[in-house]
Amino acid sequence: MCYGYGPSRRSLLAAGLGLGAGALAAAATPAAAATPRGNGGHRVPPDQISIQLWTVRDDLSQNYDTTLAYLAEIGYPKVELALGYFGRTAQQLREFLDGIGIRASSSHDGLTTDAAGLDTKISNALTLGQSFMIVPYLNSTSEDEWKAWAERMNVEAAAARSAGLRYGYHNHAHEFTTDLGGGRTPWDVLTSELDPRLVHLEIDIYWAVTGGIGRGVADPVRFTLDVIRRAPQRVLQFHVKDRDLNGDMADLGTGTIDFRRIFDAHRVKEYIVENDTPDVTPRRTTEVGYRYLRRVRF
Repeated sequence: MCYGYGPSRRSLLAAGLGLGAGALAAAATPAAAATPRGNGGHRVPPDQISIQLWTVRDDLSQNYDTTLAYLAEIGYPKVELALGYFGRTAQQLREFLDGIGIRASSSHDGLTTDAAGLDTKISNALTLGQSFMIVPYLNSTSEDEWKAWAERMNVEAAAARSAGLRYGYHNHAHEFTTDLGGGRTPWDVLTSELDPRLVHLEIDIYWAVTGGIGRGVADPVRFTLDVIRRAPQRVLQFHVKDRDLNGDMADLGTGTIDFRRIFDAHRVKEYIVENDTPDVTPRRTTEVGYRYLRRVRF
């Protein structure tokens, strides 16, 4: 999920200018040409496919019910909530989703500041039947602020665990590129401070790749895999979002990211389609994303 608070897509692309030929080639080779077929022995389980509702935010604002019903018709078994409940209570939304045969398994929610706010967040997630609750965005140039956020996330995660929920953090690119001093990044702080027994990671593949390019790495997919492998926290969810030749977001399978390589190296519990800036229409993006995840072999 992208709230637009971080660097613009153009500034992120500019961060990659001046890279060596290897880095530019890795970032700009179309996925269709760069991705090996592999043995085709694995596919994304259909019941692990989801979509982040930020992708269809414009449609939701016009007709929430019709948009969700359309996602169910495409075949999505579940969604990741964003932007609230559009005038419904959690119980009313649960009843509506049950009626169209789709589940809210995850949500993006900001940090709470007190026990009452945390209780409400957990209660709503339980009412909706969620498995996951995710902190979607934090940004600061202060290491102390990142440490304080990590401390609060550990508190929230302990409460979530007691309620039977998994609690995670969702990255953008700045966690990998912001220098907090001495070369230390927000990602370094988070992965050292977040309790791996309580907090998992929801890796946004587009933003991790973009962060790698911003750091000048030759192989941004390998950078993403290193992020996954080196974190003490488990990676349980992916945001599956593609990147085009210009560095902008793209519909799945039309861009440059070698998803097969990532999926083959690490399996998760949810593969969540997302595109903050749909190529044609949000509905077309949802169709392309679902079809890609159903067909990709790795």
